[in-house]
Amino acid sequence: MANIKNYFGLVKFAHTIFAMPFAMIGFFIAVPHAPAALIGADPREQTMKAILQPQMLWKFLLVMLCMVTARNAAMAFNRYLDRHFDAENPRTAIREIPAGILSAESALRFVIINCIVFIAATFFINRICFYLSPVALFVILFYSFTKRFTPLCHLVLGLGLSLAPIGAYLAVTGVFAWLPLFFSFAVITWVSGFDIIYALQDVDFDQSKKLYSIPAVLGKAGALHVSEFLHLISTICVIVAGAIGGFYWIYWIGVAVFTGMLVYQHKLVKPNDLSKVNLAFMTANGIASVVFGLVVITALFLQYGW
Repeated sequence: MANIKNYFGLVKFAHTIFAMPFAMIGFFIAVPHAPAALIGADPREQTMKAILQPQMLWKFLLVMLCMVTARNAAMAFNRYLDRHFDAENPRTAIREIPAGILSAESALRFVIINCIVFIAATFFINRICFYLSPVALFVILFYSFTKRFTPLCHLVLGLGLSLAPIGAYLAVTGVFAWLPLFFSFAVITWVSGFDIIYALQDVDFDQSKKLYSIPAVLGKAGALHVSEFLHLISTICVIVAGAIGGFYWIYWIGVAVFTGMLVYQHKLVKPNDLSKVNLAFMTANGIASVVFGLVVITALFLQYGW
C-alpha cells in the first residue's frame, strides 16, 4: 500500500482533476452522435440514455483508463527526466526520486507500464484511437524535454492535456468535429496560462540553470501578462464552443464560473507576492475544471433529454 501511495505522490494523482472533466465533456458531447451500430438505436432517437448501453459504458471506462495512464506516464517521465534538477532545487528536493523514496529505475518502469496499458486500451476503443496513440504519447512525453530549449514549454504541456476532449470524442464517434476542438483549444490556453503562474516560483533557479520558461525569459510581470492573455483566449474558446453547441442555458453558468476562477487566480498572484501561487494553481483551477465539467454535462442531459 505504501508503494502505491508513493507512486500516486510521484505523479500528483490529485492533479488529474484538471483534465479529467474535459475528457468527460468530450465523451458526453459525442454520446448523442455515436454510431447507431454502437448503441443499437435509431440515430433520430438517440439521447443521453445511450450512455447506459454496455458498449458505451465499456468505452467510457476505457477512455478514463487512457486518461489516467497517459497522465501517469507523462508526469512520471517528467519526474524521471528532471530528477537531477529537482535534487538541486530546494522547492522540489522533497519529491519522491531526489528524496530517495522511489528509485529512478522504478519511475521509468512505471512510465513504460502506463504507456503499454494506454496503447492496449486504445486498441479496444477503435482503430483511429489506436493508430493515433503513439502520436499522443509522443506529445505528452516530449513536453519533459522542452524546458531545456524553449520558453514555449507551457504551450506544449497545454497541448498534451488538450488531447483529452478531442480524444474522448474520437473514442465514441471515430471522427473529428469542431465542437470538441474548441474545448481542446480552451484547455491548451487555460493550462498554459496556469502553468506559467506555477513556474513563477522557479524563476531564479531556471535562470541559474539556463532552463527555459516564460517567467525566466520575460520576468514575473511579463509572464503574468502572457498568462492573462492566454486565459482570455481560453474564455473566448468556451464562449465559442457554447455558441456552436447551442447548449441549454445552464451552460453559461459554467462559463461564468470558469471565467471567474481564471480572474480570481490573477487577483491572487502578483509579481512581488507569490505566497498564494498554490491556492491559485490547485484550488482555483480545480474548481474551474470540476464545476465547468459538471455544468456542461448537465446542460447536455437537459438539451438531449434522458
